[in-house]
Amino acid sequence: MKQPLAAKREQRLELHGDLRIDEYYWLKDRENPEVLEYLAAENSYREHEMAPLKGLTEELFAEMTGRLDPNESSLPIEMDGYWYQSRYCEGKEYPIHVRFQGAEDGPEELLLDVNVLAEGRSYCQVASMVMTRDHRRMAYAVDFVSRRQYTLRFRDVATGLDHAMEIHDTSGAFAWADDGETFFYATKDAKTLRVDRVWRQKLGSPEPPVLVFHEADEAFGCTVYRGKSKNYLMISTSATNSDEVWYLKASEPLGAFTCLRLRQNGLEYSASHHQESWWIRSNLEGRRNFALFSAPLLDPSAWTEVIAHREQVLLEGIDLFDDFLVREERELGLLRIVIRPWDEALRGPEYQISMPEETYTLFTSSNPSTSTRTLRYAYTSLSTPMTTYDFDMVTREQKVKKVQKVVGGYDPDRYVTRRIWAKAPDGTDIPMSWVGPADRKGPVPTLLYGYGSYGMTVDPSFSVARLSLLERGMAYAIAHVRGGEYLGRMWYEQGRMADKQNTFSDFIACGDFLKSEAWASDLFAMGGSAGGLLVAAVVNQRPDLWSGVIAAVPFVDVVTTMLDDSIPLTTGEYDEWGNPNEAEAYFCMKAYSPYDNVRAQDYPPMLVTTGLHDSQVQYFEPAKWVARLRDRRSNAAPLYLYCNMDTGHGGASGRYESYRETAMEYAFLLGLKA
Repeated sequence: MKQPLAAKREQRLELHGDLRIDEYYWLKDRENPEVLEYLAAENSYREHEMAPLKGLTEELFAEMTGRLDPNESSLPIEMDGYWYQSRYCEGKEYPIHVRFQGAEDGPEELLLDVNVLAEGRSYCQVASMVMTRDHRRMAYAVDFVSRRQYTLRFRDVATGLDHAMEIHDTSGAFAWADDGETFFYATKDAKTLRVDRVWRQKLGSPEPPVLVFHEADEAFGCTVYRGKSKNYLMISTSATNSDEVWYLKASEPLGAFTCLRLRQNGLEYSASHHQESWWIRSNLEGRRNFALFSAPLLDPSAWTEVIAHREQVLLEGIDLFDDFLVREERELGLLRIVIRPWDEALRGPEYQISMPEETYTLFTSSNPSTSTRTLRYAYTSLSTPMTTYDFDMVTREQKVKKVQKVVGGYDPDRYVTRRIWAKAPDGTDIPMSWVGPADRKGPVPTLLYGYGSYGMTVDPSFSVARLSLLERGMAYAIAHVRGGEYLGRMWYEQGRMADKQNTFSDFIACGDFLKSEAWASDLFAMGGSAGGLLVAAVVNQRPDLWSGVIAAVPFVDVVTTMLDDSIPLTTGEYDEWGNPNEAEAYFCMKAYSPYDNVRAQDYPPMLVTTGLHDSQVQYFEPAKWVARLRDRRSNAAPLYLYCNMDTGHGGASGRYESYRETAMEYAFLLGLKA
């Protein structure tokens, strides 16, 4: 089948004395029938060319979904004498949410069956379910389009009936006041989808909603929630490197929100209420790895340092209990949980929970009650299924509450997890988390994954889907490149703005190490969203290094997108990427922007995915990129664009259907390996 070739229609884009010609600019018109025809042609081409892999794709899909516990359920979470749980029923795509009164084995009440909501729809996602203080009424947010624009609905738990009132086009953020009737919610700008407003409304009231907060600064986005103590309603508004928190007593919903500390460029903070104090995690005055402060409720500006800043330790978060302060922190990339009794004379000094593997993920789970002495936490690694513990913070005894079930059995002794280090061009050591055959005698085909933006760290966790690669003799590695926070805040700062090239150089260095040190034979690269930018950039810079590439919903047209303030995630991200209206930032991002750097060279086989309704990375970015690659490259390696016409950034919504794209991606890689 002949590969699709998009028509060329030159669009002149001139700024800072620089002219860019975008011959595929016209693809951004999603209402244009010609655009839809082109996307359909790309889908048909991919389907035709990958037809020999159809059997393998179905085999992989059956393997992945077959490993899932068909009746999997979450651990019940106790709140005010009710135990809340989500579970799946065999053959169903969506969860059922229930609760038990009085005890975990008490009478069951059905809260929401998402399978019923999803009937007749190609997409359905429930983003949040929030109970009133008396637990008689529930609000939930649902998206049927995959644009992350949610409709709020309200349900009487006793009757199971929804209220006539619905609120459309919200962000999904929501909070009830104490009265169980007044509520607060957030909405998005209709054009940019930036979350910029918080409203107050009363259920069933004919009165229009009242605007209580408007974020006018285009660099900020806001949310609303109820804090763990339940005493305060919170509005948090944030930019890349600045935060501002507002609060209001939940018992006084008609009052005005109070600012805890006014925004300041470069000042990041978050706040939690406990008893008579605010507890604040902040980078105040150069504490880039964050410190912990307390402040009296009556004088929230009087911050007192409780946990000092440490140059080698990143304070990631805290959890507050009546008798204990629990914090999550990271040192040299490895996570730990530290438990500090409020009264050390009674309970002893602080101590920590860590794990013995070379690389792993460790985090506190859902702990809604402050009065308990039991901490629930979870642990996983690339070779260890998710395991949830209940830990007695007084006796230090723990119980395994749940181990992720792998249907069909799983032998962890077949695989080994390692942490290995590559050397970047500037001499920086770059860590990787690796899993592969325990009996490896030499290099094996390896999939290298990366992200590297927004300070987000991709920690190593278990995957039933990835087992399909491991069982076929492959290895998998995560490159913890700069731009994330694996080695602390400075790790992020060294991979953003004018230093963004470090992210790409780090990933290439990891690939070179795996090849040169006999870890990898065939080497494949994969990343999604900003990770899609990563793999798209490195494929321009080092196309020879990769045997194949998967770029999922990739952010590839950096300059054009960041110049278009009508598109979501532009002005709000100037502090991440730079503002291309300024010449220095413009030329910096143009130097690495994948779309702007496609040239006449051989490219490796590539599979590129997108979603027509993607609100984060618009479909036309990967569509344009593939079109330009087809036109300019000097070879004819497989190049496929898959556009899901029903979904957005997160792909399919169903439990099983979400694995179809993964099966297709892995079949693509395995087909190249073969």
